[in-house]
Amino acid sequence: MKKIIDGNYACSYVAYNFIEACGIYPITPSSPMSENIDVFSNVDKRLNYFKDRVKLYQMQSEAGAVALCHGLLQNGVFSSTFTASQGLLLMLPNMYKIAGEMLPFVINVASRSIATHALSIFGDHQDIYAARTTGFAIFLSSSVQQVMDLTSAVYLSTIDTNIPFINSFDGFRTSHEYQKVDLIDLEEVNKYVDKEKIKAFRKRALYKNNVTRGTHLNDDLYFQLSEAHNVYYNNLPYVVEKSLSIINKITNKNYHIMDYYGSKNAKKVIVAMGSVCETIREVIDNLDEELGLVEVHLFRPFSIEYLNKILPSTVENIAVLDRTKDGGEVAPLYLDVLNALKNKNIKILSGRYGLSSRDTNIYDIKAVYDFLDKEDTFDNFTIGIIDDLNNKSLKPVKFNKKNNEQEEILIYGYGSDGMVSASKNIISIIGEEADNYVQGYFEYDSKKQGGLTKSHLRISKEEIKSSYYVNEPKIVVCTKTSYLEKYKMLDNIRENGIFILNTFLSDEELNNYFTDNDKKIIKERNIKVYNKNIVLIDFERAKYASYYLDFIKFFYNDLNNSKDKKDIFLNEYYRESNKKKISKNLEYCLIFISSMGILNYTMRIKDREFEKLGLTMLTDVKNFLQI
Repeated sequence: MKKIIDGNYACSYVAYNFIEACGIYPITPSSPMSENIDVFSNVDKRLNYFKDRVKLYQMQSEAGAVALCHGLLQNGVFSSTFTASQGLLLMLPNMYKIAGEMLPFVINVASRSIATHALSIFGDHQDIYAARTTGFAIFLSSSVQQVMDLTSAVYLSTIDTNIPFINSFDGFRTSHEYQKVDLIDLEEVNKYVDKEKIKAFRKRALYKNNVTRGTHLNDDLYFQLSEAHNVYYNNLPYVVEKSLSIINKITNKNYHIMDYYGSKNAKKVIVAMGSVCETIREVIDNLDEELGLVEVHLFRPFSIEYLNKILPSTVENIAVLDRTKDGGEVAPLYLDVLNALKNKNIKILSGRYGLSSRDTNIYDIKAVYDFLDKEDTFDNFTIGIIDDLNNKSLKPVKFNKKNNEQEEILIYGYGSDGMVSASKNIISIIGEEADNYVQGYFEYDSKKQGGLTKSHLRISKEEIKSSYYVNEPKIVVCTKTSYLEKYKMLDNIRENGIFILNTFLSDEELNNYFTDNDKKIIKERNIKVYNKNIVLIDFERAKYASYYLDFIKFFYNDLNNSKDKKDIFLNEYYRESNKKKISKNLEYCLIFISSMGILNYTMRIKDREFEKLGLTMLTDVKNFLQI
């Protein structure tokens, strides 16, 4: 079964199945996971693996949340929590204890920047890197589909080994990215849960059992018993591989603790973790070069054996991309790779990318591969920024994509104008009603309400790997006329693209807002400019959203099911366009954008009148079409 969801939903959907109770505390961007667990339990009345509903306890801080989970574990109750950034740091003291006591436990982390020289709510790997010495295994997924598939493997592994896990994915880029994914069959997964391991965990509980835990040790035993854990951690990669083989059987995929992608004869390889791996795959697919990617899923414990096993013997140059800045320290993943390959004649460089969700696109990755060929290389290079202080940034290298058939839409909105919610609804409908893959990612500035929002939408017949901003859109939509003076919205629009502007200005008045460069682009690239006078409905007010959504679905179904009506619609488009043929995906986009125009309400409409007006509109349309 396919469903359009984000990474937070994918994680919580699976996690719910394996836990009995959890302590929670909200923090961006992980809060929706806890909210989903609450909905599953108290609204959907969903049952977990244990044939019960999950109990939630909201605490006063992240420290309290993990402390509650620790108490639950001590008493034989399977538990989890959800956090990010400083929230994970507040859990560190308990994490050392949970790992030392070998309790099966998962912290699901939408990885986020740590507040250092400044606060940031956006994503990178600083938080999970800070936890790498706690004794927790650390596992990363790179996409929404991977979160759906691999979270089960994490829970199966912690039950099997009694080693706690951090289950991580990139904050915002994965946690809030909407994708069309296959839901995993949890009933099938449940067949592989080790019931004997669950019984053994219950027997170790403090409640009603003669168990000693939390003793005081001197030097004669503390060191000795610390080393006794080695056998469990040494064996962990094999256990995780076993869990992944179960998931592979259920999903018909081919996941491993590290996945190699690319040429078997690659001379240049990038080693990375998280969502950037999807972008690297896209680059490899588009270049006729001997390139490779090592996508690390199991970061802790790092398997030297497995890296050497999957790396082609032809490799001469490796770039390791870390999504963190460890003060004056060398990047952690780079050190792992350096140590693993110390006996091989391979040049290994360290690079940094994506701090605080800084976008990393295909041209940045091409720059990395090209950099590996140069003689005057250096460590600690950066991509995605212009480093004018250290002069260690690589300039993006552009190239032509082999297949540029996916439709890309970029929408400029005003914070709280409802455009983000409208965009989510548009791609949901397109993805659900048609045989398309869709992607929706939403970019905010720090103001959110009242600030600039950008909706990055993609539609394709094939799986979408583009985990970066839309930078060459086919369609650009702007909801605020003044943005023409502030932002260069047309600079990267494709040839024969479409620009839709929400404005009440006349064509003559509007002409004054376009810069000379805008006018040049419109002419040279044959851009169609539409002044739709669209006033958006505020989707944050949920009572309005249902009417709009119902109408969009009705509009789509009516056109899609009537050849005559679709022909009328498309003929109008062709009358204004030089292109006599458009792709099916673009056709769908035009339908929905036009439907937004039909809902041409003004800000003068008062809230109390709005509901009645929406119902009247729906009735009138149905009567007109005699339905």
